[in-house]
Amino acid sequence: MGEKIYKTMKSVGAFNIVMGILIIVVGIAVGVLVIANGAKLIKDKSELIF
Repeated sequence: MGEKIYKTMKSVGAFNIVMGILIIVVGIAVGVLVIANGAKLIKDKSELIF
């Protein structure tokens, strides 16, 4: 019984670590894209007309 619980906890822990790494990578990628788009807006600020 205890061995089954240990295996379950081990797989859940591994899944949580993988998901955490994926979330960090996606967050960094989105952050870079947002910064790049913001820099483009600042660069072209004089050409924007509302």
